[in-house]
Amino acid sequence: MNRSQDSLALTMKDAAKLVGVDYRTIKRGIESGTIPTVQLGPRRMIPRVPLLRVFGINA
Repeated sequence: MNRSQDSLALTMKDAAKLVGVDYRTIKRGIESGTIPTVQLGPRRMIPRVPLLRVFGINA
């Protein structure tokens, strides 16, 4: 089972896969401030619902 299917926060790789874009698109969105992130310990994660909103996908 893929944990990212139900995760509330995703890695950049999982976020890219979820919305069907290249990893670099997610990275550029984070750098520009379009895609929000949260710091969870040593990892920077992307909240699922805001990510889907950015890409116009209903959660």
